[in-house]
Amino acid sequence: MATVTIFDVFPEAAVEGIHNLASNTLKVALTNTAPSKTANTVLSDITQIAAGNGYVSGGVTATVASSSQTGGVYNLILSGVSWTASGGDIAANRYAVLYNDTAASKNLIAFADFGVSAVIANGNTETANGKWIGA
Repeated sequence: MATVTIFDVFPEAAVEGIHNLASNTLKVALTNTAPSKTANTVLSDITQIAAGNGYVSGGVTATVASSSQTGGVYNLILSGVSWTASGGDIAANRYAVLYNDTAASKNLIAFADFGVSAVIANGNTETANGKWIGA
């Protein structure tokens, strides 16, 4: 899994009841523009890549594989997060942004940095499964 950064707004939103990561619909969107950990708060703050060739605006729905706490550390592990290019390449992207699709404002949770901007070539798949929150 790529390096994951929690948006600064997430802890407050979690304790104020905006997020229930075990039951809300979580989605992951792609961008090639670095998200701001401090300034971005909702999905509309993110410049997504162009839709097409297997990428749908708003990204993909993530499956929560595990949402649990042990010793005071909360862990969120996701599966089912993938994009397959079909009919052409999916635009260059470097960041995957996790957000709460159930929340009216589509509140941001975290983003993963793949380290390099890359196109998903026709027929290939990119994934962002694994631990998104936790030690």
